Amino acid sequence: MRIHEARIIELPRVLDARGSLSFVEAGGRVPFEIKRVFYIYEIPAGATRAGHAQRTCEQLIVAVSGAFDVISDDGSARSHRRLESAHRGFYVPPLTWLELENFTPGAVCLVLASEPYSEASYIRAYDQFKVAAAA
Repeated sequence: MRIHEARIIELPRVLDARGSLSFVEAGGRVPFEIKRVFYIYEIPAGATRAGHAQRTCEQLIVAVSGAFDVISDDGSARSHRRLESAHRGFYVPPLTWLELENFTPGAVCLVLASEPYSEASYIRAYDQFKVAAAA
């Protein structure tokens, strides 16, 4: 994996006088079949989320409300992005170390994943991630 595989994906946005609507459809812009959806909310000030990599799972991260920073790392390079729009998602390929931080009050982070939850899929120690990423 190279850091350039992690990227922003534009989601459809329908805008009219009543507001905006964005959506995700199977077989659409998300480059994987969605097997799990979860969201992170009520994040305390100063909290950091993630701090891990996934062995085989792909993810799309969307700031559906508020904003936060996404730091992605492929073992040789790091990327820092601010997510602050509900019609842009950040694609995270497998074997990408991920950190989420600097959440605004009321932020909601939506995550679409290519696999059901499995603790065995997580790499939670950065030194172990570096070894896996180099292999």
